[in-house]
Amino acid sequence: MEKPFRRRDLLGIRDLTPAEIVGILDTAENFSEISTREVKKVPALRGKTIINLFFEASTRTRTSFELAAKRLSADAVNISVSSSSLSKGETLLDTAMNLDAMAPDCIVVRHSSAGVPHQLAKVSRAAIVNAGDGANEHPTQALLDAMTIREHKKQIEGLEVAIVGDILHSRVARSNIHLLTKLGARVRVAGPGTLVPRDFEYLVSEGGNPSSSEGALRHESATSRTLPTGRVSASTARVTQLAVCDHLEDAIRGADVVMILRIQRERQDSAYFPTLREYAIHYGLTNERLELAKKDAIVLHPGPMNRGIEIASDVADSSRSLILDQVKYGVAVRMAVLYLATGGSVTVART
Repeated sequence: MEKPFRRRDLLGIRDLTPAEIVGILDTAENFSEISTREVKKVPALRGKTIINLFFEASTRTRTSFELAAKRLSADAVNISVSSSSLSKGETLLDTAMNLDAMAPDCIVVRHSSAGVPHQLAKVSRAAIVNAGDGANEHPTQALLDAMTIREHKKQIEGLEVAIVGDILHSRVARSNIHLLTKLGARVRVAGPGTLVPRDFEYLVSEGGNPSSSEGALRHESATSRTLPTGRVSASTARVTQLAVCDHLEDAIRGADVVMILRIQRERQDSAYFPTLREYAIHYGLTNERLELAKKDAIVLHPGPMNRGIEIASDVADSSRSLILDQVKYGVAVRMAVLYLATGGSVTVART
C-alpha cells in the first residue's frame, strides 16, 4: 500500500542497501546523546502515534521501542494481544485494519510467524516496523548490534565476525548476516550441525539462491522504498564470504567480534542436540575459547542469556562483553527507526 506523509516500512535488513543502513546508524548516533540528558525528551515526533503490537514475550525490544517513542515525544500505545479482539476470534488482518482506521503513524509488530509484518504493510497506511517475525528477521536488533560494533571498532568493513549458536532458528542471525556482509565484514557461523546447515549461506542469499559455487553473498543495489541513505564506501558493494564452520574454535579463531546466540527452544520442534550440558561443553563460550579471538575482540549477545550454557558468566560479565551496550544503543537505534519511518530524514551523516 502506498504510504502517506513520507512514511516508510522497515520489514527487514535484506531489503536495505548499504547506504540506507549507514543512514539509519548515523541518525541513531545523533539521537544517542538524548539518553544522557537529565530531561530525556525532544519534540521530533510530537503529535505522532506509535502502536506496539507484540504477539510474543519481550523485555528489551518492547521496552526500548516504548522508550524511543516517548523520548521523541510521540504517543506510545501498547496493545496486549491476550486482552484484544484477537482472543475473540478476530483475524490478524482485521485487527490491523481496525488499528489503521484510528490513524496511527507507525505500528511496531512482533509475531511468531514469519511474514506477518509484510502482510500488515500491504493493508496499513501506517508505517510498519518489524520487531521480529518468526525465524525470518529482526532488523532493529541487527542495527543495534552494528551500532555497538561501530562505536567500539570505528568501522565494520574488513572485520571478522563469528556468530555461534542456533543459526537455523535465529532471526537475529539472518538479519546480522545480511547487514554485516552488506557493510563489508566477513562472517563465520558455527553451531551443532543440525542447527547450522552446510548450505545455510544459500538460505540468506538474494532470492534464496546461491550467487556462486562458494556460497558468497552478492550485494546488489536493489530498488528500495524504505529508509533514506547516508554515506557509505563504494567498496562495500563487493562480494564477501559467509563461511560455515564445523567447529566453534574455527569460527572464533582470529575474530574481531564474537556474537553468541540464544538457543531458540520455542521454535525447535524436535531435539537438535542431546542435552544442554553437551551443548555447553561443545559450543558454550568460555574465556579459554575466547582467547582464540583477537586480543581486542568484543563479545555480543542479543539476550536473554542462558548463563552457563551459551556463555559463561565470567565472559558475560567481563570487560570484553558489550551486552549492556547493545541494550543502550537499542534505544537510540529504535528512535532513529521510528523517526525515519514516520517521515523524518537522515540528519548529519558520519564522516
